[in-house]
Amino acid sequence: MPVSIDSDSHPAVFKPDSRAAWARLGIALIIGSIGSVGMWSVVVVIPIVQADFGATRGAASLAFTCTMLGFGLGGVAMGKLSDRFGIVPAIAIGIVAMLLGYVGAGYAAALWQFNLMHFLIGLGAAATFGPLMTEASHWFDRHRGLAVTIAASGNYIAGTFWPTVVERGTAYAGWRATHIAIGIGCTVVMAIVVAVLRWQVGSEAMRSHADAPPPRVDLQIGTNALTTVLGIAAIACCVAMSMPQVHIVAYCGDLGYGVARGAEMLSLMLAFGIVSRIGSGFLADRIGGLRTLLVGSIAQGVALMFYLFFDGLTSLYIISAMFGLFQGGIVPSYAIIIRESMPSSVAATRVGIVIFASVIGMSFGGWISGVIFDATGSYAAAFLNGVGWNALNIAIVVTLLLRARRRMAFADSHPPLKS
Repeated sequence: MPVSIDSDSHPAVFKPDSRAAWARLGIALIIGSIGSVGMWSVVVVIPIVQADFGATRGAASLAFTCTMLGFGLGGVAMGKLSDRFGIVPAIAIGIVAMLLGYVGAGYAAALWQFNLMHFLIGLGAAATFGPLMTEASHWFDRHRGLAVTIAASGNYIAGTFWPTVVERGTAYAGWRATHIAIGIGCTVVMAIVVAVLRWQVGSEAMRSHADAPPPRVDLQIGTNALTTVLGIAAIACCVAMSMPQVHIVAYCGDLGYGVARGAEMLSLMLAFGIVSRIGSGFLADRIGGLRTLLVGSIAQGVALMFYLFFDGLTSLYIISAMFGLFQGGIVPSYAIIIRESMPSSVAATRVGIVIFASVIGMSFGGWISGVIFDATGSYAAAFLNGVGWNALNIAIVVTLLLRARRRMAFADSHPPLKS
């Protein structure tokens, strides 16, 4: 039987929802807040890197594309690694990838080298998001939803302070020195924190998943089929989600409010997104992951509709805060659904696949919104496009819920025969 650390820090069988579980979750939140630097640093330095290499904005923006590609593919690879060997080896590889990526970017002699290094940076960030959410779900049963959303909040917490750190560091020492410092500094700090996590989980506990609570929802759908359906749902909701997140700054500039106002609205979204993620965890523990996803998706659609009818400065601040409050819990809901309905031994891989689908949705949504704007000269059609994709997500979630209801109704009306 696996050996771990109980609430009194003595070797014992690990118990879900114990003080040891909350201690692990606190460590996971720290790891996620540091490791997610790769998701936010690139957007700060793109204009400076563009000028330094004498490149076009499009060429410099490929660094963000490479980051997202590394994050998406890395989520699948790190999830599979976590399922087989545990979260600690997965994060350790992510740390090495982050170190090589940031130091390599700092020494890049050409833009293509800088862009390529951001694939490694995205890979490193991936180890501290999807796999970490899944691993947190193994430590809890009663408070699983809350645990998953807290672990996922590290990504948004990083978004509240890393951009300022990168901007100040770049202004003081230049982007190259800042990248090298981030690589070395984050590696040292994360190595220490991961060593503490390794001591907490023990050597074999996560590899066997023997301590993880079993699935508690049966949708009567095969694992591969459910993963595919959830992947399509994730693409749909994230195409909708990307419209304000990617284009709010440009939208404010077009309206004459200035890009600084748009940046403030984006920060407001992320800040309220943290509140939303924690709140959705409480909700998921009471009504389940599928219903929580449905609530978040409907609310996100409502917020998108408000963007169509109000474009005053005060209104946009309010709607942006509302949008962040509504959408923050959507992506973690997929991890909760997977953990509720699939065996723990494959959960991290499946979460990684669905997170990759969400990355595809964000990337496609940001691009297609720009294309629609170029074709129409307005963001109104782009917002409508987001509403349409959001409706597809709602339809998928409702279908899954109705299917689950039919299964339960059938079971109630056809009790098993007694021998």
